[in-house]
Amino acid sequence: MEMPVPDPAILSRKAHLSRRLGAVLPADAIIASEAETRAYECDALTAYKCPPLLAVLPRTTAEVSDILRICHEEGVPVVPRGSGTSLAGGALPTADCVILGVARMNEVLETDYENRIIRVQSGRTNLSVSGAVEEDEFFYAPDPSSQLACAIAGNIAMNSGGAHCLKYGVTTNNLLGVTMVMMDGTIVEIGGAHLDAAGLDLMGVICGSEGQLGVVTEATLRILRKPEGARPVLIGFDSNEVAGACVSDIIKAGVLPVAIEFMDRPCIRACEAFAKAGYPDCEALLIIEVEGSEAEIAHQLTLIKGIAQSHSPVELREAGDAEEAARIWLGRKSAFGAMGQINDYMCLDGTIPVSSLPFVLRRIGELSKEFGLDVANVFHAGDGNMHPLILFDANKPGDLELCEEFGAEVLKLCVDAGGCLTGEHGVGVEKRDLMLYQYSAVDLEAQLKVKDVFDPKWLLNPAKVFPLSETQSRRQVLAAE
Repeated sequence: MEMPVPDPAILSRKAHLSRRLGAVLPADAIIASEAETRAYECDALTAYKCPPLLAVLPRTTAEVSDILRICHEEGVPVVPRGSGTSLAGGALPTADCVILGVARMNEVLETDYENRIIRVQSGRTNLSVSGAVEEDEFFYAPDPSSQLACAIAGNIAMNSGGAHCLKYGVTTNNLLGVTMVMMDGTIVEIGGAHLDAAGLDLMGVICGSEGQLGVVTEATLRILRKPEGARPVLIGFDSNEVAGACVSDIIKAGVLPVAIEFMDRPCIRACEAFAKAGYPDCEALLIIEVEGSEAEIAHQLTLIKGIAQSHSPVELREAGDAEEAARIWLGRKSAFGAMGQINDYMCLDGTIPVSSLPFVLRRIGELSKEFGLDVANVFHAGDGNMHPLILFDANKPGDLELCEEFGAEVLKLCVDAGGCLTGEHGVGVEKRDLMLYQYSAVDLEAQLKVKDVFDPKWLLNPAKVFPLSETQSRRQVLAAE
């Protein structure tokens, strides 16, 4: 079998760019060989792959500035990358792009317990932020399931949440300031170590912008004192709809647990086989955690168990000690990996009003039968952030396309129910063509104009977030100019 002949123009461009970048970066920061760049050809949405032109791994904000300045001068697109855990294709390269990975930028720069902040480089992993302050009884609240691996950079890009976001909020509620590098290499400071910055709330624009506006290199994060105690209760039900109704009633009653997590039978079985968490054999499972003093915990759990009993649970179990509590959470935190052991799947990320849970879960079940593809549901039920996992066979022709069609219908269902396309995974490539389903042309144009201001040449994270038709028309206008 003959190997394809590399395009001489591409080789020449790669060599030229490598030389320019080599003048400002150490040799080990530039990844140019075809074999090594394949490590960056996709993120956790592995259905789509494309090796980049080059990958670079800077260690400082100054190096990021030099990289972006050179790529801006050369007209080379740049795809920022944290740890590559995006489930929406947020870090998917294009063949002509440079991947800018921040994994080596993982230092703690400042810890200020008096003001309850920590400043870190953006490549630091989520869990290691709490790890840096846990000995002093502090923690960083956002806790996505991938927190062992995911980077703060990606958390900011996608406005990640996690199981405990019901009480503590998502990334935007715990982010105080960033150092960000614009596409032309300009370094800007936005927000800072104080509650509220003067002027426009640009932090609200940056957090959740999916690498479209700049590359965040440092972040000032809010840290909190650990609660006196926490305890989960595990509640099993004989249907998804009844579990959804229980969640709605808990929220309606004004009780605020730190987390309410939902899993259905396919997910329960996979997690139990993987983590041996002691989950019951039932159709739907809620993990509800409360925290505070012993008196507060007892009061909240009494209210929650009373509401749950009105829905005739098949099992209701309160964690007896820290070991049992950890086992309960291990099963939930292992859900995506556990499902991956048994099937290919696509994980969705629509958000709905909590009161719509019973209806949406029932409708997803109906769609599953219509499309002939199974679904496993695992999600943050307290804030209505759905994570249906659509199971398919990647080796079966047409199955991926059917899965994508099914997924689009689920996301449209979320919008129709009064929710939105994404809660914490972002739009990426997965949902970009559904943006016009949620937003009018006028709404979308306002977002496009923000992109115009921050990245006038449209070089940052190309082909993401916005419908391809809109991106291409923007690029054509730029080319004509």
